[in-house]
Amino acid sequence: MADMTWDEAVQEVYAKAETMTADELLHRIEELCRQLPPGDPRVPSERGSALDVLGRESEAIPLYREALDRGLEGVSRERVTVQLASSLRNVGQAQEAVELLRGTEFSSALGGAPEAFRALALYSAGRSSEALAVALRALAATLPEYGGAVARYAEDLPADRADPRTASGSAKDPRRQQ
Repeated sequence: MADMTWDEAVQEVYAKAETMTADELLHRIEELCRQLPPGDPRVPSERGSALDVLGRESEAIPLYREALDRGLEGVSRERVTVQLASSLRNVGQAQEAVELLRGTEFSSALGGAPEAFRALALYSAGRSSEALAVALRALAATLPEYGGAVARYAEDLPADRADPRTASGSAKDPRRQQ
């Protein structure tokens, strides 16, 4: 690590995460976090990220919130916001994820990731037409041809209707959590 920055060392750990045990991943991230000064917002951010990678979203959520509360800035703040929203969606708090992503300004550094996760959260919240519109608008911006048409079609999508399978009570939609 002598020639690597701290951020590069973190990226290297995550690049190899699939070959590590959970304990190894947590240990490596903890070693890197100990190199930072007390109170550094990257500490809870990376601890949360490691737990998230391991599928332990409910444990990652308070760490992401702590990183944001400590003043994480720039692209790191944007990444943690997306990761927090994704984790919230995965634990059944899709509406909170939608609001978090809707209320945040994003630079172009993450590309379409914020919109992709917002579309996923909208879908999980039972708002599939709105999810499709968000995804199509994001896609339209990247199309060399037909982008204008796709964006207009996205605006013309009908509002979400009740799913006939769930409206009668005959079947439950597993995407909708109480």
